[in-house]
Amino acid sequence: MERLGLAALHRFDPERAHGLSIKALGAGLVPLAGTPTSSRLACDLAGLALPNPVGLAAGFDKNAEVIGPLCRAGFGFVEVGAATPRPQPGNPQPRLFRLTQDRAVINRFGFNNQGAVAIAARLALHKRGTVPVGLNLGANKDSADRAADFADVLAVCGPYVDFATVNVSSPNTEKLRDLQGRAALTALLSGVMQTRDDLARKIPIFLKIAPDLTSDELAEIAEVALAAGIAGIIATNTTLSREGLQSPQRDQAGGLSGAPLFEKSTRVLAQLSRLTDGKLPLVGVGGISSADQAYAKIRAGASAVQLYSALVYQGLSLASDIALGLDQLLARDGYTSLTQAIGTGRDAWL
Repeated sequence: MERLGLAALHRFDPERAHGLSIKALGAGLVPLAGTPTSSRLACDLAGLALPNPVGLAAGFDKNAEVIGPLCRAGFGFVEVGAATPRPQPGNPQPRLFRLTQDRAVINRFGFNNQGAVAIAARLALHKRGTVPVGLNLGANKDSADRAADFADVLAVCGPYVDFATVNVSSPNTEKLRDLQGRAALTALLSGVMQTRDDLARKIPIFLKIAPDLTSDELAEIAEVALAAGIAGIIATNTTLSREGLQSPQRDQAGGLSGAPLFEKSTRVLAQLSRLTDGKLPLVGVGGISSADQAYAKIRAGASAVQLYSALVYQGLSLASDIALGLDQLLARDGYTSLTQAIGTGRDAWL
């Protein structure tokens, strides 16, 4: 059924296909695998109890429309959004492209979403369960103070989520990545953490970074992150690189995700693991389409992983498949818990 559904969706424009997949999930038309867990897979991520370490990356459910079904689809945690203070349409269409030959995706959405108030209303309706739900925080394109936007979204939505992610790494909002510099990032995170401290529940705050940073920039971000008291770093967002691509759509503007990002993002992850030396949990994202690749991220230093683009080609059942495969790999190598495997293969990526 899933293969037939994917084949049908791929006959549509990618953005239309994505909208149809959200509607199908909301209507209960998509078979859901449930949440795999075991004594090896269950783990802690910055105080969040995860049934398994395989999460859904932000961008799939931008407006928090299908949280319930996604929490039953095999993921150990789910991240919705990105949300901005005010609704915004994003960039002109077309803005989403399948690179089938490369098993990749290029998007230039530009934080299209219905705004923090509408998203908070949906989050408030979701009954918390065993799968933590978080929100990716964004900034309006025309904002006079983008740094303040992140704190504003957190103030509105924070009471209804288990964690939040500061997204300063999307390449699709002009000059947003400039906020990754030391001074700008320090000020931004200070405002977000002050807002977090005002919440009734002091939820973990993560920082999502770009894969296109130099070693010096990574070192700077690690220093700022440790000083700011954030809970962890998500590595990484999409890349601007087009190296080695074969698909006709390879020259489209936007962020590239999927298979070509795996090595680049994993090297950044390993560098961060060395720089933070176990002081901050890391979430590995970028190019994961199998249990072996998820395991490689964990061995490179990740405490958990996230998927998105591979679902376009392999379907939602991939989340459960990867979690179950990870359990087998951990057992094969003699680990009784995921924690024992974290960082054991880091040096191979440095």
